[in-house]
Amino acid sequence: LGAGEQASLHESAAQLLLILREQGYSGGYTIIKDYVRKVRPPRRAAYLTLSFAPGECAQVDWGSFGAVACGQTMRKLHFFVMVLCYSRLMYVEFTVSQTMEHFLGCHQNAFEFFGCVPQRIMVDNLKSAVLKRLTGEAPVFNPRYLDFARYYGFDIRACGVAKGNEKGRVESGVGYVKKNFLRGLDIPNFSAIAPAASRWLSEVANVRIHGETRKRPSDLFLEEKASLCPLNAQPYDIGVVMPLRASSTFRVTLDTNRYSVPAECAGAQLTCKAYPDRVCVYSGEKLVARHPRSYERHRDFEHPDHPKALLAQCHRAREQKIYARFISLSPKADEYYRRLAERRLNANHHVKKIVALSEIYGLDPVARAIDDAFTLEAFSSEYIANICEQRARIREEPGALHLTRKSDLLELDIPEPD
Repeated sequence: LGAGEQASLHESAAQLLLILREQGYSGGYTIIKDYVRKVRPPRRAAYLTLSFAPGECAQVDWGSFGAVACGQTMRKLHFFVMVLCYSRLMYVEFTVSQTMEHFLGCHQNAFEFFGCVPQRIMVDNLKSAVLKRLTGEAPVFNPRYLDFARYYGFDIRACGVAKGNEKGRVESGVGYVKKNFLRGLDIPNFSAIAPAASRWLSEVANVRIHGETRKRPSDLFLEEKASLCPLNAQPYDIGVVMPLRASSTFRVTLDTNRYSVPAECAGAQLTCKAYPDRVCVYSGEKLVARHPRSYERHRDFEHPDHPKALLAQCHRAREQKIYARFISLSPKADEYYRRLAERRLNANHHVKKIVALSEIYGLDPVARAIDDAFTLEAFSSEYIANICEQRARIREEPGALHLTRKSDLLELDIPEPD
């Protein structure tokens, strides 16, 4: 290469090829690429090896791996990894979301898995932990995560911008989960992955000979555990609160799924508290609904008690309409109902049947039957039905009586029927 080309070595091999061809070069691309690699070898960054005392620090990060079935819905599969920096003991939890309630819930479950809390946690600059990070200024932490850290007694350390190497232990852990656990794993549905991950942690990840320490993480953890902070006896409330308005069909919507609330809350402004495993809905400070959280999409979930008040109201309205129709049948209908209620436990049942008879036989025949039944003190829908049926039955006119013999039978005296 000439002096001009030597000055252009900061350009890519492809750009140099174009420049050289304009000057008559007829060779191939590979020789140019090999020469550039020789005179300008790739720069590799150098990093210090970070050392941590027992119990001093843990590192956390998220990973993603394809999609998984949640019922009839496919969701992106995420996993949370926490690694204790001294012992390399690992905790992994799979989710289908990286929202705040899942982020805090995974921390909480990791603390319970370890039985203790590290003094400091290193995080990347994700929004669940760091709201703003400017060069030369202290990071602005998410207030919710900061409150969570104060509750459990650990400090937050945010990595520098584009400095993922600072949390290399958890970066390696994320890669290890993908290569050793997930690759080639058949996951029929989301519910099947948690038991498999738990078994993998106890039988593989935490009992292997670690490549850096040359010891098993579970053995080093026995040394580290005494230096970790005790776990708070009462768990932190990780629910994420959001205002929601109930629809006219007494539903609130979260992540495209609809959850019922009591019918009397229809149209009301409510407060929803979302947890990874459940959805709680409050009216003021009163809990009015609680549902298992679903990660399918566009599903409707109704608690059987929620529509009861509305159904009872509709039932009473129907009964009032039927009673009004019954009263209009006859002037004696009101008194007949009172006497009916005195003698029958299910007076409304008889009223419904009598109203139905008015649609079969007509208003006048049923009104006459009520009057007759009242006179006879026959208080039941069966009596009304019998009277209507007897009067509706077609009777043939009797013909003349012809006697061919025993004419004396015509002289019999018949007593008047009772």
